[in-house]
Amino acid sequence: VQLVESGGGLAQPGGSLRLSCAASGFSFTSHVMGWARQAPGKGFEWVSAMNPEGDGIYYADSVKGRFTISRDNAKNTVSLQMNSLKPEDSAVYYCARGKDRRALREYDYWGQGTQVTVSS
Repeated sequence: VQLVESGGGLAQPGGSLRLSCAASGFSFTSHVMGWARQAPGKGFEWVSAMNPEGDGIYYADSVKGRFTISRDNAKNTVSLQMNSLKPEDSAVYYCARGKDRRALREYDYWGQGTQVTVSS
């Protein structure tokens, strides 16, 4: 199983970034895919997740209305569009594979993470 994130970086408050995760080594359509984050000195936070059909989606309250998750089952990718970014969104963001195709917050594999920094 390989999960490779890209798209992190520096953004200004109110700006946007798009994270992408390329998955390989497993049947992509058999698993929920999601994103989580961890900021320095803070706990781990589930951010968003989507089931293979796209009709089961989870967003943390802290990102609802600002972040949008999507997946391309033909390309084995999952993305996170982040708009209206806030300094508190700064964290390392991890792509994760769900344990199955239903549970939106149970994961078994993680990417290496990509840094997102929101600062003026």
